[in-house]
Amino acid sequence: MMTTMNKALVEIFLPAADQSFDVYIPLESQMSEVLLLVSSLLSDISDGKYKANGNAVLCDATTGIIYNINMAVAELGIQNGSKLMLI
Repeated sequence: MMTTMNKALVEIFLPAADQSFDVYIPLESQMSEVLLLVSSLLSDISDGKYKANGNAVLCDATTGIIYNINMAVAELGIQNGSKLMLI
């Protein structure tokens, strides 16, 4: 059984598909790894509206500030309920 203690449930808005998705992301992972996982996942579940191309960035959906991919998710202050945007 998988525990969600070390994960955060975040909402990721995907402008390319004009949809939001709720996704669990691991808090201790580097943002660069999470970015790869999330772009690939959203590419799969957006019915082709979004294509993962390796150039994506994750940013704070409210402020537009781009997250540093060299930091761990937890270090960036991301937590349950955070709203992110994949562009």
